[in-house]
Amino acid sequence: MEAMSPFAFITLVTLISGAGGTGLGGLIGALFKSESNRTISLLLAFAGGVMTAMVCFDLLAEAEEAANQVVEHGVLLVIFAVALGVAVVYLLNHLIDRKTRAEVSHTADAAHPDTHDNIDELVHADHLNMHKRHNDSRLSLFVAGVVMACAIALHNIPEGMTIGASFAVSSDLMWGTGMIMAVLIGLHNIPEGMAVAVPLISGGTSRVKATLLTAACGLPTVLGAWLGFWLGDIGPLGLTLSLGFASGAMLYVVFGEIMPESYLIYRSKLPAFAVMVGLALGMLMIFF
Repeated sequence: MEAMSPFAFITLVTLISGAGGTGLGGLIGALFKSESNRTISLLLAFAGGVMTAMVCFDLLAEAEEAANQVVEHGVLLVIFAVALGVAVVYLLNHLIDRKTRAEVSHTADAAHPDTHDNIDELVHADHLNMHKRHNDSRLSLFVAGVVMACAIALHNIPEGMTIGASFAVSSDLMWGTGMIMAVLIGLHNIPEGMAVAVPLISGGTSRVKATLLTAACGLPTVLGAWLGFWLGDIGPLGLTLSLGFASGAMLYVVFGEIMPESYLIYRSKLPAFAVMVGLALGMLMIFF
């Protein structure tokens, strides 16, 4: 690894995180295996805690320091970049939800939460059962999978920026913030990969092809990483915008996706403790 250039190293790591994470999820979906609600919930909560620590105590601190070199009140520029990151990921998530939410029968009930509260919903398995009960064509299932794949591919670009921006401020490529973010985002991509593979397979795509297509959804993560690293390397303004945007994107992923799903999938106090353990571990990684 020491002989590898930073750009090549970041590309390889992001490829494993993006395509590897979604591909692994696709493989799990192809084999129709899933872990228990409790395991998935605690894993999501723990990852959310680590991500929150990395964003709040590392990325945003670096962004604010860089912003102060550009304008007098640099925190305002950071807030703008964070808000932009939140807005972009929210719009991409809205696209995904709009294409899939109507397929779940119980969402017609106003008392039911908009987000998923069961692992089968998280991977869209219950969508498929409903399609089958209504005798929908295999083509409609295949199209649903393609739409999900395209939406998640777009969604992965901001996540890739988080990895690239984190590497831009990491003093140690192998053990710094960038590597930690890559691992966490890779874990986050596993359920997304499952959400793509299941409808593709039910729509008639072979298991091997569905897994490969799912892995391909993670490739845009590399483009995002290149953009995030490039912006972070061109000067204080680029670093501020890159880190702020990536932080906003990650904060929305944590508090708009990971945390709600974690608590709803496994209704217990344990996810709260998993979040705190993740926060503590993240702080230890940063300050020691």
